[in-house]
Amino acid sequence: MQDKQAQVLYTPEQRARRDATKWTLVQGLLAPVQFLIFLVSLYLVLSSLRTGEHTDWALASVVIKTLVLYAIMITGSIWEKVVFGKYLFAHAFFWEDVVSMLVLALHTAYLWVWWEGQWSSTDQLMLALAAYVTYGINAAQYIRKLRMARLQRPSEPSRDLEHTTSTGPQVSL
Repeated sequence: MQDKQAQVLYTPEQRARRDATKWTLVQGLLAPVQFLIFLVSLYLVLSSLRTGEHTDWALASVVIKTLVLYAIMITGSIWEKVVFGKYLFAHAFFWEDVVSMLVLALHTAYLWVWWEGQWSSTDQLMLALAAYVTYGINAAQYIRKLRMARLQRPSEPSRDLEHTTSTGPQVSL
């Protein structure tokens, strides 16, 4: 028998809260905006590292990307609290949140070295690239979960999908 618990993202109650909260829309709008900013910034960072030109634009773009990251992380934590009752590390998104902490740490480190100005521009941009690699991994995690949620959404819950866990009945939707 296949372990369905690993595939369960939302109970019917959690799905209803997810669908009813404005924070789902906020996340749905911020995520693609952040990704677009990331792509532009990544281009500027790589171009600056390659040519040595427009470094100020590249450095500033990472600051903008980081500020948008903070916005999506704060609103995402509120969304997680509304849907799962926890601001972070809800079972369904535990590993995504773990990687998000690394993403935040690297982006925050970038802001610190940028603000202090103690590192060379090249070193700052290399730190930004490290932050961007972790962001890419994290974005892939969330895209995978979004896909899982869509694939698990039958029009009507089926009783044969119900099973019991230590926290009670769960339904794979």
